[in-house]
Amino acid sequence: MQVVFTKKEPPQWLLEMWKDIDDKTFGKGFDCFTEDAVCNLGVADWKGREEIRANLKAFIDTGFTALHHVTEYWDAGFLKVFRGVVDMTPDDRSKETVHPTMTHFFYMDEKDSTKVRRWVGAVGPVGFG
Repeated sequence: MQVVFTKKEPPQWLLEMWKDIDDKTFGKGFDCFTEDAVCNLGVADWKGREEIRANLKAFIDTGFTALHHVTEYWDAGFLKVFRGVVDMTPDDRSKETVHPTMTHFFYMDEKDSTKVRRWVGAVGPVGFG
């Protein structure tokens, strides 16, 4: 298979998802996922939009605030690729903020190309000093 990517500005759905994580609201930004979406983030294997939402909230609730920055966004229709950096500021101010890089692949739904069917991503390293 050959895929042609076009570098674009990140779409609103992606920015809204990151904003919901950064603001710790975990609301409508997750509507970009199909109800049965799959997320493989590192070792995570989450099935369903609500499980994705709940597990990301639980991860963020471990004691830090995130701020996502878009570096690049590439669109190939059914496949979207995002690269960026996330500032992870621990609630414990004696620890330093870390800035791990991120790469995420979003596979869009075959029936509704506005929805993410599968999210595969890597972030790291994320350890606080």
